[in-house]
Amino acid sequence: MFDVFKAMLDGVPWTIAVTLLSFTIGCLLGFPICWLRMSPFRVISFATASLVLIIRSIPPIVWLFFVFFGAGGGLLNLSPIAAAVTGLGIITAAQMSEVYRGALSAVPVGQYEAAHVLNLNARQRFVDIILPQMLRIVVPSAATYAISLLKDSAVASTIGVTDISAVAYQVTQQTFKGIEVYTTAALLYLLLSVPVALFSRWLGATLNTRISK
Repeated sequence: MFDVFKAMLDGVPWTIAVTLLSFTIGCLLGFPICWLRMSPFRVISFATASLVLIIRSIPPIVWLFFVFFGAGGGLLNLSPIAAAVTGLGIITAAQMSEVYRGALSAVPVGQYEAAHVLNLNARQRFVDIILPQMLRIVVPSAATYAISLLKDSAVASTIGVTDISAVAYQVTQQTFKGIEVYTTAALLYLLLSVPVALFSRWLGATLNTRISK
């Protein structure tokens, strides 16, 4: 069992890399998508909402195949890891844009009005007043999605990324110990997910404490 666990560790760095890179890209791209989604111009808002709906409706594995075999095979020369990060990053951007939009909508209108009355500029209103309250709402949802993304990253194995799932398949083919191997894989995913959940709880509690002061 120890030999199986040791072999499975080879896939952990790739699983973490795909998850972190995809999540980071998605969080950054989610902001402009959110602003477009909340645009006062109906054409822009409708077009963005439709795009987000399409992206969220297509399974991750289909996106990865499209990016790797479609765009990557014809227009771009993408490696498996680049295609996986691109595909999952697109999905994450759509998901996070909705998280941001929900958080912004949840901030009481009085907060916006108070910031305006204090004659704060746009940057001060957002950074000092809106953003802290927004983050308190965003963190739990973002952490939940990050854990889901960690599990979804397993589809990267279908295009050649040697993550935990790919290594599990290889070890199973070599040892024929399917139960032991996939039990170990499940344990590794659990060990990676729990710290994310604990960190999000700590961060959420910290933000709540600071904002309430």
